[in-house]
Amino acid sequence: MTRFRQVLAVRGMSPLLGVSLLARTAITADAMALTMYVVLALDMSYAAAGGVVAALTAGVALGGPLLGRMIDRRGLRAVLVVTIVPQIVFWLTVPIMPYVILLAASFAAGLLMVPVQAVTRQAVAAMTTSGQRQAAFALESVVGELSYVVGPAVVILFAASISPGVVAWGLGAVIVAGGAGIALLNPPLRAADEGEGEAAERPRRREWLGARMVAVLTMGFGVAMLLSGVDLAIVATLEETGQLSWAAVVVAVLGVTSVVGGLVYGALPRPMPTWLLLGLLGLVTIPAGLAHDWRWLCVAVIGAGLLTAPTLSTVSDAVSRLAPVGVRGEATGLQASAASAGFALGAPVVGTAIDASAPAGGFVAAGLAGLLAALTGYLLSRRSPAKATYTRVPAGK
Repeated sequence: MTRFRQVLAVRGMSPLLGVSLLARTAITADAMALTMYVVLALDMSYAAAGGVVAALTAGVALGGPLLGRMIDRRGLRAVLVVTIVPQIVFWLTVPIMPYVILLAASFAAGLLMVPVQAVTRQAVAAMTTSGQRQAAFALESVVGELSYVVGPAVVILFAASISPGVVAWGLGAVIVAGGAGIALLNPPLRAADEGEGEAAERPRRREWLGARMVAVLTMGFGVAMLLSGVDLAIVATLEETGQLSWAAVVVAVLGVTSVVGGLVYGALPRPMPTWLLLGLLGLVTIPAGLAHDWRWLCVAVIGAGLLTAPTLSTVSDAVSRLAPVGVRGEATGLQASAASAGFALGAPVVGTAIDASAPAGGFVAAGLAGLLAALTGYLLSRRSPAKATYTRVPAGK
């Protein structure tokens, strides 16, 4: 645990991770909040809710690189102002919007979502040394996992017991508070030894968005697709056995074991290749389909949980090392876009596999998606010579 103490002792790190946890807990629950509003308040179908969530996700995917590029050029606080104000307007007006307007507004809100996750990753890379980065990104991944465990569950609880509209107001308030907190902290986005001149230089995309960066982004997409598919496969499996009410317990086990895995990985003496971790994650996901009882399913997802946060942390670490400082915001934005695309595609692909076979087919499809992304990432990373990158270590490591 000495490594984690060293990371948390870095000036500004603990407040940054705390504010990030607050904001990301709300942001990870925004899709669920909109779903509950459309279904409960507007009394429309889940398909209609899916359209709103798809619009939000598309906006996030497109906005990530654009906001990252703006951070590189204009600085952090300028981007936070540009994103916080639209979030205030959107979440305040959600309870009075008709469906068609909500659809368009959700896309705009996603496009201008407060870039908490990308900013946190940039700051973590800037505030730590190369020897601290494995533990630092493991902690950042743990923060992300905790937000996924807490956020959607809290939204479901309050939307069902109070009001979906009130939940939308509360969620927006937390997102805005998180963005304002980061603006007040104003964490550094480049290390002390990355001078102004270097930061001002913007290399052309073809100079840094090469095979190695594409390999890392592909694996980030694959992790997200796998995790999205696993969530759906859990629900489908327990629905078939009449145990759907236990799905939250299984998902909680998945999240808690991911937190444990992230802490263990951060304490290891050296990092592991991303492609290897993702490949192992895909392999242990496939046999989870053999479980047909919620108790056994809890056991079956432990392996996937232990590997989730470590895999996510190595993706973030690799992006930070491969991206030149002048385009690091754009690179982390691309990482967020790849993850958004993976989450958006995972559910329909795995859902198709479930409809065509059985719930167990969902775990197989999710695991194979992870394996394919791992293999693609490995092959791409081997095609590009190390001298063509900006990293201090090989991509995927």
